[in-house]
Amino acid sequence: MAVYTDITEIDLKQFLAQYEVGELTSYKGIAEGVENTNFLLHTTKDPLILTLYEKRVEKSDLPFFLGLMQHLADRGLTCPLPLPRNDGELLGELSGRPAALISFLEGMWLRKPEAKHCREVGAALAKMHIAGEGFDIKRPNALSLEGWVSLWQKSETRADEVETGLQDEIAGELDFLTAHWPKNLPAGVIHADLFQDNVFFLGDTLSGLIDFYFACNDMLAYDVSICLNAWCFEKDGAYNVTKGKALLEGYQSVRPLGADELAALPILARGSALRFFLTRLYDWLTTPEGALVVKKDPIEYLRKLRFHAKVESVADYGISGEPA
Repeated sequence: MAVYTDITEIDLKQFLAQYEVGELTSYKGIAEGVENTNFLLHTTKDPLILTLYEKRVEKSDLPFFLGLMQHLADRGLTCPLPLPRNDGELLGELSGRPAALISFLEGMWLRKPEAKHCREVGAALAKMHIAGEGFDIKRPNALSLEGWVSLWQKSETRADEVETGLQDEIAGELDFLTAHWPKNLPAGVIHADLFQDNVFFLGDTLSGLIDFYFACNDMLAYDVSICLNAWCFEKDGAYNVTKGKALLEGYQSVRPLGADELAALPILARGSALRFFLTRLYDWLTTPEGALVVKKDPIEYLRKLRFHAKVESVADYGISGEPA
């Protein structure tokens, strides 16, 4: 979440008049995240999230995102729901951007998650994968191998501004992953961005998942590897094997990973670390001054990438290589 596009109170009230949501009492921008413009609204009925979809989000993808949230909620997963307008449509327009109102999910994201929280995240991710079965709209992962190459080409010539030698190192990583990327693993709908700020807790109990705007169809174990990167490293860059073990055990308590998925996990984790390094690198180099957005340090994911490059087997993540 972020704020790239500003809105006026007059325009916002006109937009809200198309919904049965009560009268606007206050609104404020949400600075976290990097993808869309988001505001927290308070009305005389309920708090809501207003999302304006920025240029990096294709309008043609919005039926997938909004429909997926409805599909998952219908199957018992706690997540925000898009609100229909008075004409039944889920999507409107505000300040020249496609826009939607989303229900507010109670809870807070954790700044310092513990192993018990990682276990809940793993189980919730598996439940999402199962709940996603039968969703008939497809969306390829635009940020897989081909997307990484394209993204790298936009930053490659400036990479050494971040760290000397980075241009050659990342080019080598892309060559390696292109040659070794797994194929034919179990696939389905994945969240693809289940970071700490996209998981809400009430106390120690997970209350729901949010922000499905990177969701797509890809390998389910790839989604697991994203969570390993997002949840199981400490501030100093060290991998926390206790958290990793808990997350993987939590996932497998709901959906056991197959032998082929377990064997592929180190490569998948290496790839997901590269994916987030590349998007952070691009944003670090190109985000305009003055945008109300928190830029994220790409070096964090460079360290994770280097860790995974040294992993010999899934046992290094804290679990047996045998299926559960």
